[in-house]
Amino acid sequence: MTNTVIITGASQGIGKATALLFARYKYNVVLAARQLDRLEATAAEIREIGQEAIAISVDVKDPLQVSHLIQKAIDHFDQIDVLINNAGIFGLGSVENFSLDDWHQIIDTNLWGYIHTIYAILPHFLERGKGTIVNVSSIGGIEPIPYQIPYTTSKYAITGLTKSLHAELSPKGIQVSGIYPSFIRTQLMERAIFRGQDEETAEARSELVSKAVETPILEKPEDVAKSIWSAVKDQRSEVLVGTAKLWQAIYNLSPSLMKSLFRRAFSMEEGR
Repeated sequence: MTNTVIITGASQGIGKATALLFARYKYNVVLAARQLDRLEATAAEIREIGQEAIAISVDVKDPLQVSHLIQKAIDHFDQIDVLINNAGIFGLGSVENFSLDDWHQIIDTNLWGYIHTIYAILPHFLERGKGTIVNVSSIGGIEPIPYQIPYTTSKYAITGLTKSLHAELSPKGIQVSGIYPSFIRTQLMERAIFRGQDEETAEARSELVSKAVETPILEKPEDVAKSIWSAVKDQRSEVLVGTAKLWQAIYNLSPSLMKSLFRRAFSMEEGR
């Protein structure tokens, strides 16, 4: 029987690249995100590869929508083999300028979105006695990054969630893996939140990130997709993607230097 993967945040970037890669490795794919038109376009590409794909519009912040996603996927394919949690929102700004609504938007998507899918699919995996959960985290879930506090909070939580799930579920036949990319050349701007002491500062941060994602040395979504495939194929509990290994090594050697560099890069004219 053909294996089936569910991928959240599959309308673009890492999610789309991962969907196409798994299809090339003969997986059927369930594409999940809010923008159905983009999902349908990717589903059409997967069908051209020769695999089956269905697109389901879902807001992962809503547990009822997520429950519907998982049930519809199981009803269509009979079984799910891999869940890849990837949906997320980036945030950059001074911690005092993030509103509570900003915090909820980021935490509810990046963390609760993962919890909702895991909660919904876990009975299916436990009944089968096997399954794989992949959580896309970030280098910001391993090392502290100033001016990204709500975002790194969510990613640190995902790291803890992933490691503890792995410790508990691996004896039950369920593999849990964490993926830790650094900055990626992807379309994160659409759902990013930028804040500052004024609109000018927030806009400057937006422009900084917009230019940064065009930097050729950054990893591409396809690089992350390959790491996700490696985690699934080789049952790896964690994979640091590309330059994330370098950032971690530098942080370990000189944490104060790295924190200072990030503060200078992201503080803008707030002078910190």
